[in-house]
Amino acid sequence: MRAQDMSAETKAGTVYKTVKTILVSQPKPERSPYYKLEQKYGIQIDWRPFIHVEGVTEKEFRKNRIRPDEYSAVIFTSKNSIEHFFRLCEEMRIKMDQNTKYFCLSEAIANYLQKFIVYRKRKVFVGVRKVADLHSYFNKHKDKEKFFLPNSNLGSQDVVDYLDENKINYTSAMMYKTVASDLSDLSDITYDVLVFFSPLGIHSLYENFPGFKQNETRMAVFGNSTSKAVEDRGLTINIHAPSPESPSMTMALENYLKKSNPL
Repeated sequence: MRAQDMSAETKAGTVYKTVKTILVSQPKPERSPYYKLEQKYGIQIDWRPFIHVEGVTEKEFRKNRIRPDEYSAVIFTSKNSIEHFFRLCEEMRIKMDQNTKYFCLSEAIANYLQKFIVYRKRKVFVGVRKVADLHSYFNKHKDKEKFFLPNSNLGSQDVVDYLDENKINYTSAMMYKTVASDLSDLSDITYDVLVFFSPLGIHSLYENFPGFKQNETRMAVFGNSTSKAVEDRGLTINIHAPSPESPSMTMALENYLKKSNPL
C-alpha cells in the first residue's frame, strides 16, 4: 500500500488536506452512518477487514491433551468462543453432557448459545457485560464445578485475572485465533485516510506492507490502545475518537471533513 502525496492547507497549526478516498479496516456493514458521509462530501469509502478469526485445527487442539467433556461448566466470552468450542467438539466427536453449565458474559452471547444447545435457564448463567457480573453464580458453583474457558491467541486477561483472584478451578485453552488478513491486492492502491479500530489492524498493516510510510496519508484511530500502536510505529494520528467532541469515528471523520472538504 502506497501513501498519498497531496497539497496541504494549514489552519490553526493543523494540516487539513482534501479527502477523496477512505479505507475502513472492517467488514462492510449493510447500514452505516459512513454512507451518509460519502453522499454529503462526495467521497469514496471502501471497506476491508485487516484481521479475521481462524479456528484452531483439531490436530492442534489435541496437543493440549484436553477433552471439553471432562468439564462440568464452560465460560463463554464471545460468540466466537461458542462457535469454535462446538466446532471442535463436533470434530472430536464429543457430545457435551446435557447437564453442563454455561456461564456467558452477556445476554447476546447467551442468545447465540441457543443455536448449539437446548436452552434451559437452570444451566445457563448470564452477565451484563463483564465477568464480575457473574460473581454470585461463580460463588454458588465454584466448589462443585470444573470450569473450562475457550480462548483465543489474544486471551481474555480480565476473565483470567478474575478466575485466579477468586480461586476458581478452571482450565483455559486456545480454540481460535485472530490473524492478519492477506491485503496483497491493495499494494498499488492509495487512500487519503486509513481508519483503524484495534492494535491488530496496525499489526496487519505492517505484516502486509513492512515498508509502509505514512507520508501524507491521514491516520484515523479509535481507542487508546490503537493510538499507542500507531504512535509506537512512529506514525502521526490525524483523526482520533472517542473524544468529547467526537464520541464516534464517523463524527471524528466528519469534523475533519468539514475542514478538509468544506461544502
